[in-house]
Amino acid sequence: MGTFSAWHLAIVLGVVVLLFGSKKLPEMARSLGKSARILKSEAAAMKAENGEKKADETTLPSSRPAS
Repeated sequence: MGTFSAWHLAIVLGVVVLLFGSKKLPEMARSLGKSARILKSEAAAMKAENGEKKADETTLPSSRPAS
C-alpha cells in the first residue's frame, strides 16, 4: 500500500494531461524551470552577500574602547 508502481505514475500523468491539456503542459514546465533558476540565482546572491558581510565584520576593528 505504501509503494508506488509505474501504473500509479501513468495514471497521475494521464489525469494531469486531461486536466491541463497537452498544449499547456510545456508552458507550465518552462515557467517552473524559469522560476527555479531565478530562485537559485537569488539564493546564491544572498549567500554571497552574507559572506561579504561576515568578511567585512572580521576585517573591521572593534569599536570598543581599549581598557
